[in-house]
Amino acid sequence: MRILHILPAYQPALRYGGPVVAVHGLARALAARGHDVEIMTTNADGGGSSDVPLNVPVRYDGVTVRYFAPAIMRRVFRAPGMSPALRASIATFDLVHIHQLYHWPAWMAARLARANKVPYVVSPRGMLVRELIDRRNYFAKSAWLSLFDRPSLEKARAIHATSELEQAELQRFQFDLPTVTVIPNGVDDPLPEPPEGAVAADLAAATAGKPFILYLGRLSWKKGLERLIRAFAGTTSGALVIAGPDEERQSRRLAALAQNVGVLGRVHIVPRLIDGAEKEYLFAQACGFVLPSYSENFGNTVLEAMRRGVPVITTPQVGAADVVRRSGGGIVTRGEPEALSYALARFINHPALARSMGAAGRSHAIAYFGWPEVAERMEQFYAGIAA
Repeated sequence: MRILHILPAYQPALRYGGPVVAVHGLARALAARGHDVEIMTTNADGGGSSDVPLNVPVRYDGVTVRYFAPAIMRRVFRAPGMSPALRASIATFDLVHIHQLYHWPAWMAARLARANKVPYVVSPRGMLVRELIDRRNYFAKSAWLSLFDRPSLEKARAIHATSELEQAELQRFQFDLPTVTVIPNGVDDPLPEPPEGAVAADLAAATAGKPFILYLGRLSWKKGLERLIRAFAGTTSGALVIAGPDEERQSRRLAALAQNVGVLGRVHIVPRLIDGAEKEYLFAQACGFVLPSYSENFGNTVLEAMRRGVPVITTPQVGAADVVRRSGGGIVTRGEPEALSYALARFINHPALARSMGAAGRSHAIAYFGWPEVAERMEQFYAGIAA
């Protein structure tokens, strides 16, 4: 099958977080199963542009990627060069898979797919959540949704959600949606850890106090990091490491909060991208992993922790919470300080419990969430749509 994926941005450095990781894993696994997979995207990279060839095919992990430069309306990733490329090639694909909402490539691809009678699927990737729309850019998002994304969603052949939680959120909008199918994200196998003595100084300092609970991901208000620090203030031992890119400039606010609640000496913030061997080091040293998000359509880092045998604490608003419950790989708890503090203390003070939960999560992740298994499920989903 010839499959086209549409993304607003697609960077190897993973600046754009979970959706890029998930789509890369899926595209690579589909290509490994013999499909002809292409991605059309922009070279947007934060406030700048990545140095990649434009308007020409680039091979990346068995997948063809074509980058286009965004021009005016950069916030919605409008890339004029993508229009003629889509018009010239979209009819050659068996199926188009559009990822995320509120961006121009998604609207253009859906429009041209309909015009050329090519079936298409939309994955909102956590961007169709009522509370998040109400909290951030309500008027702009509501207008875009009404004018562009709602018609694209309603006229799609199918909608893909990554969790039952996301599926329920989609139904709250009462759109006239086609069938919503739930297929989770997959997880990559671990990479080697860095050799002893090769760890960056900031990570070595942050992980010196053990045992510690790890948060790894973007430093964003959506991730519930302020309530995490307040909850950690209710513990009496151990440390908390918060690591990840800080494009929202949260680190100073989080450090000030840690000082105000009396745990600055036990909270260590590393405000930068952590990937590759450095990520493996953090997971290997942690006694537990926490994702206390206010909203998360899935939560790739939950699976990454489970795959590595690290027990997980998460809130019910995280899509992967169901995976944690079913596997016995951790604790799903309310985000209020008392409940979250109790869960943190259990991992810090009861290492045998943490290890047993970590082992259960690892077994479950290996059995059900490898990318080959997830790609096979997506392949069957595509076949039903394209038939």
